[in-house]
Amino acid sequence: METETVTEKSLRRNLYRVLRKTGVTRDNICLTASFYEDLNFDNIDWTIFIHYLERIFNIRIKDEELNSFSNVNDTLLYLRGELVYSSN
Repeated sequence: METETVTEKSLRRNLYRVLRKTGVTRDNICLTASFYEDLNFDNIDWTIFIHYLERIFNIRIKDEELNSFSNVNDTLLYLRGELVYSSN
C-alpha cells in the first residue's frame, strides 16, 4: 500500500514538473485546472508539454489520445493507465 502512495506522489510530482516546464506557475497547478481555460495552453505549450511528458515518463502519446486531455486530472488518469499497461 505504501508503494502505491509513493508511486502516486512520484507520478503527480513528475506531472507537475512537466507543467512547470511549459511556464505554468505552481499556484495555477491543480487537478481541476483546464489546459485551455485555466492554464492558457497554446500550440507551443502543447508541444513542450507532450515532449517532456513522453520523455520523463518514457511513453509515446498518440495524437488522437491528446483529445482526452482537457484538464490536469485527465492527464494523471491517462498516465496511471499507461504506466500500469507498460509494466505488464
